Amino acid sequence: MIDLHLHTTASDGRCTPHELADRASRAGVTVMAVTDHDTVAAIPEIRSAAATCGIDVIAGIEITAVEGDRDVHILGYFMNPRDPKLEAFLAQQRAQRIERVEALGLRLARLGMPIDIGPLLMQAREQRGRSVGRPQVARAMVAAEYVADTREAFDRWLATDRPAFVPRSGVPPAEVIDIVHAAGGLVSLAHPGQTDVDSHISSYVEAGLDAIEVYHPDHDAGAIDRYRSIASQLKLLATGGSDFHGDADHGCEPGAVSLPMDDWIRLRDAAAHA
Repeated sequence: MIDLHLHTTASDGRCTPHELADRASRAGVTVMAVTDHDTVAAIPEIRSAAATCGIDVIAGIEITAVEGDRDVHILGYFMNPRDPKLEAFLAQQRAQRIERVEALGLRLARLGMPIDIGPLLMQAREQRGRSVGRPQVARAMVAAEYVADTREAFDRWLATDRPAFVPRSGVPPAEVIDIVHAAGGLVSLAHPGQTDVDSHISSYVEAGLDAIEVYHPDHDAGAIDRYRSIASQLKLLATGGSDFHGDADHGCEPGAVSLPMDDWIRLRDAAAHA
């Protein structure tokens, strides 16, 4: 099984890198990529942990770009995680995440739902590379018993156009693509069926997009066929994975969505010649 979309506690996942490696190994995963949001902090630990389980690890990341009022999630693979320009850019991304979480806390308090975001922000500031965002806020809302689960937190309060929504600041997709390429990586558009960006894909290709995440928990058979067709038409590679977070309301188990071997070989070969 090849799972190229997994998250750890370095961003909004529930599992540490060692816990994730163990869980992936028990699921039968043989190749994996941790794609934490705007951070590569977990890569050294996941490589060490996965090696003991016989799992191959490639460098990965999920970066949030901003286009108008829309978040566009960009997956990077095979890049140098210690590239200085990439590191500086990600530090800026994480700082903006902290500012957004602070604003979310204030917005929720005004709505009569105060939550204690102090420990969350302290972790983000003190732990180098730690990335925070709305999922952690949603979990705090569950802990405070304002909502039953994180899905309700997003559907009623935190999603776009909901009462507690705070717009994100960030760079456009083309700039993210350039940054990942400069660090030696390949770029894939994450879960396009989730973010309704089909009409923009051709412009991302013009900016240098290499692949589309065809296989994802939010893509049913029809969506998979559609994105395979788009990838073929635009001469893009395919990526895929479980989007595992360890949260029952977000993604699924490691290996539950797997990239077919033929697609993995094409992706791997493209990275070798990049």
